[in-house]
Amino acid sequence: MKNNVTNSEIFQLIEQWAPKQLAYEWDNVGLQIGSYHNPVTKILITLDVMENVVDEAIEKGANLIIAHHPFLFKSIKQVNIDTPQGRVIRKLLENNISVYAAHTNLDIAAGGVNDMLADTLEIEGNDIIVETDREKLYKVVVYVPETHIDEVREAFGENGAGHIGNYSHCTFQSRGQGTFKPLDGSQPFIGTKNELEFVNEVKMETIVPGAILHKVITAMIAAHPYEEVAYDIFMLQNEGKRFGIGKIGTLREKTDLNNFCERVKKALDVPALRVTGDLNKKVQKVAVLGGSGEKYIHHAKKKGADVYVTGDMTFHMAQEACLMGLAVIDAGHYIEKIMKQFTAAYLKEQLDKENIDILVSESNTDPFQFV
Repeated sequence: MKNNVTNSEIFQLIEQWAPKQLAYEWDNVGLQIGSYHNPVTKILITLDVMENVVDEAIEKGANLIIAHHPFLFKSIKQVNIDTPQGRVIRKLLENNISVYAAHTNLDIAAGGVNDMLADTLEIEGNDIIVETDREKLYKVVVYVPETHIDEVREAFGENGAGHIGNYSHCTFQSRGQGTFKPLDGSQPFIGTKNELEFVNEVKMETIVPGAILHKVITAMIAAHPYEEVAYDIFMLQNEGKRFGIGKIGTLREKTDLNNFCERVKKALDVPALRVTGDLNKKVQKVAVLGGSGEKYIHHAKKKGADVYVTGDMTFHMAQEACLMGLAVIDAGHYIEKIMKQFTAAYLKEQLDKENIDILVSESNTDPFQFV
């Protein structure tokens, strides 16, 4: 990555982790305010974009805010700077701060918010509660002169192509002879203009997830010596990774519901929570879904959950869970703040060689307090 990193390059890193196509149709993810082209020197990671977060970004000199919850969720018809939202927009624009949101795509992505919650609660053997998408897979076929087989193969493998199960750098190679005639205006790596050339080449094939297809093709072309690279892309019927909302797995040992509640409070840093069910009930199979998860109580129960950790549980849905025999822990929507540390760690790893500061917002955006 270049020294002068732009917003667009940061967005690409986020979308390699949490592809935008994973987001629900009703969601508004991606660039919210600002420009794709602005250079980035300091990034602030937050759950929400509220005025205190923007003030923090201004104070600390951040020029990009990455949030989980979209700042612009519903369409707006005017920017009135006398309103709270308009005032925030004005501050962002006046201080040249861009805002980007990764919401339900980050919930669903491997290693996303629900995986963060499950891992923090030490839930093992995680499965998806509700499948929402399947990874699309492609076969890329390229014809390479024998002199550059290693370079192209390495470009595939180092950029994520050729992963099958627990194996990486998987390719298939077959040898043959390629022909071409360089025409006027060409600058051939091999051959003479206007003369038919015969070259010993290798046909190299590999499998590529759709989310990184553009990245892999770009790297392959950069490693290939030819002025014009001959390659094919085929969509496959093979089933890729499953993506979905929520996680369900088991605790290493059974515990009673009351003790598990204490574990949740400590692990997720919440002062109090609401719970339904018998506090002495033994629980081991746990479902977790960050944000508002009440409409998935039937899915959690069907998957065999003893207890379901989520947020924003309403009165009647809590009653319904009780009737099903499903204990529910409403730890609040704010438990999704866990994404701040994990997202910062991911970007620090990806931007290790760049002079960019990654900050975790210290501003509290939880509207609730306990009295």
